[in-house]
Amino acid sequence: MEGIEIKARAKINLSLDVIGKRLDGYHEVQMIMQQIDLFDLVTIEEMPTEEINIASDCPFIPGDYNNIAYKAAALIKETFGINKGLNINIQKKIPVAAGLAGGSSNAAAVLIGLNKLWQLNMTSQQLMALGARLGADVPFCLLGGAAYAEGIGEVLTPLEGLKNVWLVVAKPAISISTAEVYKQLDLTRLPERRDTQLLLKAVEDGDINILAKSMFNALETVSEAKYPVIREIKNKMLEYNAIGSMMSGSGPTVFGIFKNYERAKSAYENLSILYKQTYLVQSYSRRNNNE
Repeated sequence: MEGIEIKARAKINLSLDVIGKRLDGYHEVQMIMQQIDLFDLVTIEEMPTEEINIASDCPFIPGDYNNIAYKAAALIKETFGINKGLNINIQKKIPVAAGLAGGSSNAAAVLIGLNKLWQLNMTSQQLMALGARLGADVPFCLLGGAAYAEGIGEVLTPLEGLKNVWLVVAKPAISISTAEVYKQLDLTRLPERRDTQLLLKAVEDGDINILAKSMFNALETVSEAKYPVIREIKNKMLEYNAIGSMMSGSGPTVFGIFKNYERAKSAYENLSILYKQTYLVQSYSRRNNNE
């Protein structure tokens, strides 16, 4: 059987501003997203039947059509009229329901993998168009690296992004539904709109000091109010010498930015005692994407 292996990387939000709500119920956003070197390993193999089988070492993810990786494979099969079956194995490192785009990155990995495995010769734009049908974060996970996102998150402008910046990522023992957070978001009670252009310049310049001071996430107004542990982790990050700390996506995962490896490692060692799902990682550059 032929097979292929793809690294599916997590992302963090360096900013997340909600501009308004569309008639179709989706929210218009402005976001800066950055991949990190925390990844699931997605292995795809052909099999003689037409079935799609999902297996994982994580008991919390579905093994059927409710898994977005399954939907990605089914979409490719339907689009190209392919009757081959697949075994898809997902070795999970990215926490589930964490605001890190773990599911979306798995779907992107399947699209990338099948494009190679079946020699479909889809361009990046074609892949991203398919990905947008699966979820708002999937196009970014296909693009990789860093990007400025508009619309519902699917309109992407690639950025150079952060280079080799040390981060600590910590997820408390709770899970949050993105849909529920957006449902509870009160646009009239958001803080004053922040300067996204200032953040974009800080990211492009690699100025982590300005970035750390200027980061914002509008969804913290919902998630922090419901789950005080999020603010507790942010405060712990700062206590352990992060120069800035924020919730990623709809949460509950929190990340901290550190000036060097030594400070990040020390914070990681302290935080991992308190929160089991704590990771010491670096920002990830697009030029090595899909390796």
